Amino acid sequence: MPELVYPPVIAAAKTMFRVLDLKITVEGDHHVPRTGGAVLASNHVSYLDFIFCGLGAHPSRRLVRFMAKKSVFTHKVSGPLMRGMRHIPVDRRAGAGSYATAVSALRRGEVVGVFPEATISRSFTVKALKSGTTRMAAEAGVPVLPVALWGTQRLWTKGRPRTLTRRHTPITILVGEPMDPAAYPDANAMTVDLKTRLSALVDRAQREYPDQPAGPDDTWWLPAHLGGTAPTPEEAAALDAPARRPATP
Repeated sequence: MPELVYPPVIAAAKTMFRVLDLKITVEGDHHVPRTGGAVLASNHVSYLDFIFCGLGAHPSRRLVRFMAKKSVFTHKVSGPLMRGMRHIPVDRRAGAGSYATAVSALRRGEVVGVFPEATISRSFTVKALKSGTTRMAAEAGVPVLPVALWGTQRLWTKGRPRTLTRRHTPITILVGEPMDPAAYPDANAMTVDLKTRLSALVDRAQREYPDQPAGPDDTWWLPAHLGGTAPTPEEAAALDAPARRPATP
């Protein structure tokens, strides 16, 4: 089936990046296989992460099929684009269908993009990972590549206003070495190692990031352990927890 939607969307995104003069750094893109299935497992700090994670596979001429929540596919604007790019809708109340779709895509030789934290990390550190990423890779017999993104949160993240026209923002994309499911006794062990590798990549991206906050009011995009005012992981977990109803007397 010809790709009628994805290439024009990529071209439009790259044009916008040039207009905004985003300082995009991509390292490790050679790890993305030019043929065959693979899973890109990225940290999640921004609503725009799927765009930048996909850039990591572009030098290998691969189009990434991202798993995203079902509501994005039913939106009147994003829905036609997501369906046209053949991304994979996820119904969190009935995830078996999307899981099977992803495994089938991997077996056909597609690259599937996943955010194993499931939701954006308000603390800008790597949260606990869901095991579905490594389970689908093991079932399909394909590698998992950890991907670290940094700087994307400065454009649009949870709890902050959108600044999509922000100019000159550095964006870091680091693609790690492939992880072979056959090297692990089970998917849970692989998930533990994936979190370790992903955290190390994110730490590196943060350490080497070329920008610093412009002043005391601009520290929100740094994690607390680096002196920023983002919530700690514990505070972020409390913010994400569903409100509990008061007990009925």
